[in-house]
Amino acid sequence: MFRIGIDLGGTKIELIALDASGEERFRKRVPTPRQYPSTLDAIVELVNEAELVIGEKASIGVGIPGIVSPFTGLVKNANSTWINGHPLDVDLGKRLARKVKVANDANCFAVSEAVDGAAKNSAVVFGVIIGTGCGAGIAINGQVHAGGNGIGGEWGHNPLPWMTPDEHHSTSCFCGNRDCIETFISGTGFVRDFRESGGEAASGIEIAQLMEQGDALATQAFTRFIDRLARSLAHVINVLDPDVIVLGGGVSNIDAIYTELPAVLPNYVLGRECETPVVKNLYGASSGVRGAAWLWGRDS
Repeated sequence: MFRIGIDLGGTKIELIALDASGEERFRKRVPTPRQYPSTLDAIVELVNEAELVIGEKASIGVGIPGIVSPFTGLVKNANSTWINGHPLDVDLGKRLARKVKVANDANCFAVSEAVDGAAKNSAVVFGVIIGTGCGAGIAINGQVHAGGNGIGGEWGHNPLPWMTPDEHHSTSCFCGNRDCIETFISGTGFVRDFRESGGEAASGIEIAQLMEQGDALATQAFTRFIDRLARSLAHVINVLDPDVIVLGGGVSNIDAIYTELPAVLPNYVLGRECETPVVKNLYGASSGVRGAAWLWGRDS
């Protein structure tokens, strides 16, 4: 049985077709039309092309930068704003003559890494995407845990834990609140903090490179970043205690995170003990689209 995964982003729509063993058999991406009917047309055209190549109808999963409200059935919170307020899963299902599963893209990331990625065969996986923003998703036994309100894993919009006096009321978030975790540990927040200390860099990777060259400001900024990341993940461990935490997004490519973070986490986890593995993703930018395909699970 083939599974088709679709990553519906603000600038591109990517489709992947996986066979029963998880091997990629087809992949294509096209620009995202910025209108809802045209977006539906583009997805249907991609699916038809993929199924012509693989020679059979497949299950369909779609990852979006938002959620389908469990109360209204309509998309909300998507930065691809033209899909907000529409029943995307229902409309695609009608066009494709089958049920379509739609999930938040961070949840798709967690599912991908839980099924056959860096957290393969782990029961409870917390997947974190640290890029321009900061999102997260939860996979339990390889399936999305969205929660009753559809916002399971939206940890980036809780306040940074155990704030120091200089951190309190120091940032504003697009969600309307202050001092959200996202504003501190996203790539954007990391760069902002470095620049406020007097440094110059365009990305978290550049800060890490400066640190490797012995730059004092970069080293201090990275130390603050690791401490803030540890505080943020300690809250997750204290509540969910996942088997594995998988990091994705551009910031996840900073290798020093995986050597420095484990030493700091126990300072904040209840009982001052923590052996939770924090690992780099296996599939990189493909995790989201692969996770969309795996929304149907191995046994579906």
